[in-house]
Amino acid sequence: MTALGRKGLAVICLLVAYLMSSTASANYLAREDVQAFVTKASVKTGLSEAAVREILAKGRYQQSIIDAISRPAEAQPWYKYRKIFLTDTRIRNGVRFWDENEEKLTHIANDYGLPPEIIVAILGVETAYGANMGSYRVLDALMTLGFDYPRRGAFFQQQLIALLELAEKEGLDIESVTGSYAGAMGMPQFIPTSYLAYAVDGNGDGRRDLWNNKEDVFASVANYLARHGWEHEGEVAFQVEVGDAHVDDLLNTGRDLKPKTTLDELAQRGVQLPEHSSVPGDIPVMLFTLTWPDRVEYWVGLNNFYVITRYNHSVLYAMAVYELAQAIRKARGS
Repeated sequence: MTALGRKGLAVICLLVAYLMSSTASANYLAREDVQAFVTKASVKTGLSEAAVREILAKGRYQQSIIDAISRPAEAQPWYKYRKIFLTDTRIRNGVRFWDENEEKLTHIANDYGLPPEIIVAILGVETAYGANMGSYRVLDALMTLGFDYPRRGAFFQQQLIALLELAEKEGLDIESVTGSYAGAMGMPQFIPTSYLAYAVDGNGDGRRDLWNNKEDVFASVANYLARHGWEHEGEVAFQVEVGDAHVDDLLNTGRDLKPKTTLDELAQRGVQLPEHSSVPGDIPVMLFTLTWPDRVEYWVGLNNFYVITRYNHSVLYAMAVYELAQAIRKARGS
């Protein structure tokens, strides 16, 4: 194909994508499912149906959002996923971020019974400490996924209703507020329902600003983890040796993350546990694997590891947060 031909094809593709986007957004309010949503949203938020329609009329379908959610980073093996977050730059920036915010961070972490490095690491994984909070309009993201991503449409419609509530309660400019392709917002990337339920006014100014107010951000992340059961000074995870033990039926895989075995049961199966652990043998734990090019590691996730997966339902995410937290603390101490 000639250069002119390639350019011509690219222009045609862009034009088709634009027309599809324009048509989809123009037709949203003409669709029966959207009309039914308008009524439901009006009842749940107290807004008039006319007000809801006026807001939804400004939403735009974005094919790039469908493309992004169809290839999540968590679908990669651990050794590839890890490379995204466990970098020298992210560790170094985490140390700097902690140093710059030490007083506020330490005070809030102590209040909630959390290690400061866990809060820092979550912000590091989510947005590189606020450097990348997402460029998609949240309204576009939630409308696109709510009405044109059937696999999880109901969930994202729920988030869209929560966004309407947030706009009223927090004074968000619903037309301009931006976030991730999945509608997560601010430095800690809270989806709208989490924003409503767990965001905290950390400095007492009467607002919950997760974009610009560090005290609100730190307190909100800490509150989220505390409300999901973080145990003060509890262990997070450790590696175990499985050898020839048969434990496939005890593994947590995919989104099946609820602890479903115990250390006693693992020991009975022949799993070699670390001697240093003081965790009672009868409490529920997770068993999961991490894949490397040349091996598979077996890990036990304790209650605090499970709590991190409540922030993002992935053992890869929780492990990245845990390892980044450790690396930042080590680098800062040295």
